[in-house]
Amino acid sequence: MMVFSGILKSTNQNTSHPSATATLDSTSQQPVTPSDERSKSTSPTVSATAASLITDSVGSPYIRTKENLLPLDAEIPDLRELNHSLEALAAIFPDVQVEVFREMLSSFEEESRLAVVTEALLKHKMKYVRGRYRVASKEKEKEKADGNEDETKLQDSKGIVPVEEKFRSEGYKKAVKTVAYHEFKGLPRSTINAVLAERNHSYTLARPTLVDLSSKSWRFSISSFFSRRKPLTAVEAGHHPLVVWQSSGQGSIMPTIKTTGSPELDKELFDSLITPLQERALLEREEKDHALALEINNHEAEEQEALHDCECCYTAYAFEELSACDIGGHFICFQCIRHAGNEAIFGQGWQRNIDLNGGTLRCLAAMAGECTGCIPQVQVRRAFLEDKGEEILRKLDERLIEDSLLKTGLPLIRCPFCNYAEIDELYLPEAQQSWRLKRLGPSSIYTILIVVLGVGMIPFLLPFCILFSFLFLCLSSKRTFGDYAIDQFQESVIRLRRKQHGLKFVCQNQRCERSSCISCSKAWNDIHICHESSLLALRTQVELAMSLAIKRTCPRCNTSFVKSSGCNKLTCVCGYQMCYVCRKDIGSGEGYRHFCEHFRPNGGRRCTECSKCDLYRCEDDEVVVKKAKEKAEREWMDKEGGGIGGDEKVRKVLEQKWKRGRDVSWWEGEGWWQWNLPNSEQILDSLVEGVIE
Repeated sequence: MMVFSGILKSTNQNTSHPSATATLDSTSQQPVTPSDERSKSTSPTVSATAASLITDSVGSPYIRTKENLLPLDAEIPDLRELNHSLEALAAIFPDVQVEVFREMLSSFEEESRLAVVTEALLKHKMKYVRGRYRVASKEKEKEKADGNEDETKLQDSKGIVPVEEKFRSEGYKKAVKTVAYHEFKGLPRSTINAVLAERNHSYTLARPTLVDLSSKSWRFSISSFFSRRKPLTAVEAGHHPLVVWQSSGQGSIMPTIKTTGSPELDKELFDSLITPLQERALLEREEKDHALALEINNHEAEEQEALHDCECCYTAYAFEELSACDIGGHFICFQCIRHAGNEAIFGQGWQRNIDLNGGTLRCLAAMAGECTGCIPQVQVRRAFLEDKGEEILRKLDERLIEDSLLKTGLPLIRCPFCNYAEIDELYLPEAQQSWRLKRLGPSSIYTILIVVLGVGMIPFLLPFCILFSFLFLCLSSKRTFGDYAIDQFQESVIRLRRKQHGLKFVCQNQRCERSSCISCSKAWNDIHICHESSLLALRTQVELAMSLAIKRTCPRCNTSFVKSSGCNKLTCVCGYQMCYVCRKDIGSGEGYRHFCEHFRPNGGRRCTECSKCDLYRCEDDEVVVKKAKEKAEREWMDKEGGGIGGDEKVRKVLEQKWKRGRDVSWWEGEGWWQWNLPNSEQILDSLVEGVIE
């Protein structure tokens, strides 16, 4: 018994050693020859896979997949409290930029910080905001209009305050500075710090500005001339300096990024650089595999004489590329299905090719006579999806849905930016359309008194009522003055119910998901004002774009400021000194020596003896402001041009005002102090609102 237990113990100990394992395998199962061991050890696939697994398990400095990303660090309590306060302030003051909240939260003490900031904004809003109001994000609308809804969904999923606008941890800031210093070696570190401070230390937002500044640097011009280096770009992910292409061990290369030490920055870089490249490579590989599979299948079908003729175009295809109608069994190829679908959607074949009851294509067989069969919807979708027809299928579904909604005859609310529509809830159910008089109260008594006085005027207005009724009878035999009054009253009730229900309409289309106003059909922006002056909106957007173009931010205290006059040596209230032109730190004894000190007989020209910044002249400032102004005007006309497209007079006035060489102040415009008299609908709504509930 003791010998048996000793044998078991020695066996268990030997199993942990590779040589012991090989001995046990050779004695208990089958003998392992040296050739087998050599073949296993020299297998490239196994070795590459094992090496990859070992590298990933140990902790590679390069990130290949999402599994290599480290989990995000938990926010420290103070940072978490600041971000919660930031979201609360953004919800309370939706028309103010988040930058204002960050400055105020950083300047006040920790105790009751949220309450103090809220009270300060309520009492002295103009003092702290200083014109920094939030406007509609043009980039977001452009992405949705162009169909890039993936990034837009990512922005929408971030909540009220985007991630790049929140307070950042010190580890993230340090990692961003390290990456920026390494990538933009030709720029001074003070310039990089200033740009990062302007963009809240967001690498994704700050990189385009850094690329622009780097391309204008004299160091980059000299180095690129000798090294023949291409200029940096801010859009190409495949040529990004942080992207490293490594072998996958299977005869191909794959993009990776080097770890930065910050899990948050690693995830940001991976999502913006590596993920698009991986998705593009996967799509290209699937397309090549599908094309190769079709080629092999057609070749084998031709050898086996298993091709079938399409009964529409009479071309021979393999069975996998054919469909059949559900009644006659006529073979129709996928190519004919795609042609018929395109003609139905974009041409004049809707009634001829589409079966509205089944939502699919009719039989296309040429020699079948009047075949009433239809092609199964599954086969139609398969035919389009094999040829990148997702967009055509979406348009087909929208056309079918639109036809079905029109047949219902129900009142609809439509999204002004896409074809999405919903049934108007105010019309359903009918029990909610009923109304009753309000209970007596001080306000109701005054309203009833006004109504009684109005009724007392009926004898005096009776001749006019009879005259109007006679005119209505003459003009239309189906509608009298009484019917017109009842319709106006019902429309007033509907407007009041709409006002109580709210005017914000959120589109549920996943490709749109934009908010609009039901009343004016414009994009919804908190705080929304229907039919706001187009000139006022244009002025606000242009002024904001111009101020953002020349705004500078102190990298030490994050205070934003704009130079109105004086030299280009700027000194912040915290003592930080920087150059207004290149944003470089000039406080460590450099001072005015940073600027050109050569004498120039003809002032206003660039120095020919050195490349230093000018002390007073800022030639790029006016150019930047002018470009920002023109871009804002052009974007506003592209965005709002559809809303005023029918009013050529308004369009001409706007173009004349903003094509001048000067800025027009709001008090210089005509008609700004005219009284806004209520119209008949507003008067009727106020009377009805005071009587019914």
